[in-house]
Amino acid sequence: MTDTTAPARAGRRGRGARRDARTAYTQRYLPEMERGIPYMDALLPEQVDIVHDRTMRLLESTGIEFRDDESIEMWRQAGSGGGVSIDGYRLRIDREFLMELVASAPSEYTMVGRDPARSVTLGGRKSIFTPAYGAPFVRDLDGNRRNATLDDFHNFAKIAQMTPAMQMAGGVLCEPLDIAVPHRHLHMTYSLMKHSTKPFMGAVTSRERAEDSLTMAQMLFGEEFVDQNTVMTCLANGNSPLVWDETMLGAMRAFAARRQPILCSPFVLGGANTPASVAASVAQLNAEALSALAYTQVIRKGTPAIYGHFLSTVSMKSGAPMAGTPEISLMNFMIGQMARHYNIPWRTSNTLGGAKTFDAQAGYESATTLSSVIHAGANYIWHSAGWNEAGMHCSVAKFIVDAEQCAMAYRLAEGPKWQDFEAALATVPDIGPGGHYLGHPHTLENFQTAFFMPELFDNNSIEQWQAEGSVEITERALSYAKKLLSEYQEPKLDEAKDEELLDYITQREREIPASDELNQSH
Repeated sequence: MTDTTAPARAGRRGRGARRDARTAYTQRYLPEMERGIPYMDALLPEQVDIVHDRTMRLLESTGIEFRDDESIEMWRQAGSGGGVSIDGYRLRIDREFLMELVASAPSEYTMVGRDPARSVTLGGRKSIFTPAYGAPFVRDLDGNRRNATLDDFHNFAKIAQMTPAMQMAGGVLCEPLDIAVPHRHLHMTYSLMKHSTKPFMGAVTSRERAEDSLTMAQMLFGEEFVDQNTVMTCLANGNSPLVWDETMLGAMRAFAARRQPILCSPFVLGGANTPASVAASVAQLNAEALSALAYTQVIRKGTPAIYGHFLSTVSMKSGAPMAGTPEISLMNFMIGQMARHYNIPWRTSNTLGGAKTFDAQAGYESATTLSSVIHAGANYIWHSAGWNEAGMHCSVAKFIVDAEQCAMAYRLAEGPKWQDFEAALATVPDIGPGGHYLGHPHTLENFQTAFFMPELFDNNSIEQWQAEGSVEITERALSYAKKLLSEYQEPKLDEAKDEELLDYITQREREIPASDELNQSH
């Protein structure tokens, strides 16, 4: 971790100076989180075996659809020895053949950042946090809900770069609605490359857009380097129940062919597109995720792949997706166990909520989800900052506070620190009964690192809080975001690479009709 602290404003004294010191921006980076606490397992070993067996039965008897001619032909060739039965787009996959493919995916891999020091490893006991993805609206720096713009996207990329607990710059940080749909992916990919040095995600809404992202990555890192290293991640959302569609499969082929990691993520709305049952939903999700993960290995054996899901339950009162419910936590615990059973990294969604503003509901939903995700042991912890209104908007204020919550969860997951146990315990005889430790040399030496001290939560007396303006958390977060952006220093991008990227964007904008919204022809 590197620390550089901004100097305090000259001439400030008293309470203002103390407040400035508390809020002074410190550039910090947290590496991938390495877990030091036990997993929360909701299944007995025999129940893991039952879920696995029923999953295999689903894939062997009911089967799953890959609605794409090229995928079907690849499966036909790969399973020519009897591992696959094909009827139209319906696949029935033999369990031994399936598990052979799954076993070829690495259990751990490293994503390389533009700054190699920002590279991260995930899998096993190593995890990362990544920002929210896909919102068409924002709650901006003034707290207003409106259409997202490219400037908003740039700001989120900058904030992600500056927040220690976000180990990735993200992907679709918001949908810039001021850019034509067929051209958005070019500008979003460039922004992630330009404004951050952390690993990032590529476009997936068509194979052509995926190829554009990969071409730009090759410009940034070099073609051979991209072929041998993971530098960006592909999202592949399944259409539950039991369907993988042409768009996602095309993007998967583009990324896997260059050995870039694939998030194999069924989109689960429990009770709507899965059975109204926790355990049965997990079994269906397991079938969907494993079949996609196996396909990544059909494309290119050894490609990193992440067992995943987007997980929500559906309100039977309104049909709306819910977040922070007990069942979601239970499913996360179970899915974590299944992923560890297969020895593959897994993703989940974090800090989700349906609240319309950054209110108490948003806080409770997000905290509940974050707690279960940490205890479940997810490796790729997505939607970790900014998500609100069931993903319809990305909130600047919530992004800031979510990121700090993730830093707190990071500290929790590290587990107790024992390296100074004997030294700390030796202070007890020094103090004796009835004393205090505030002035002890050990305390003075260790107080800044012994306990996590939130920057955004106010723990002062009400009198002090009132004296400082009675500022509530949303206002504090927005002020902090503005401060971050004012102090942001763009990480220098090689001028020749920058020019090449911008020329490519200009070229592709000429080649792609602005009205061609699907771009499925390639």
